[in-house]
Amino acid sequence: MGIGVSIFLIAVGAILAFAVNADISGLDIAVVGYILMIVGVIGLIMTAFIWGPRRTAAPRGEVVEERRTYDDRGI
Repeated sequence: MGIGVSIFLIAVGAILAFAVNADISGLDIAVVGYILMIVGVIGLIMTAFIWGPRRTAAPRGEVVEERRTYDDRGI
């Protein structure tokens, strides 16, 4: 789950929890909205802490420094 999907779930959950006033038999829309917001926050945290460091860390090799010295003797 990426950052975009997580933010989308949070937004849809907030709309369902706070803006929709509909009654469906056996289903509370506000609870569905809260569940979607919780899933979105968990997905956002997982994306930030689990996948974030892997994307920013580039594989780097060892740096080898070579020092060359030159003589004026022509050898």
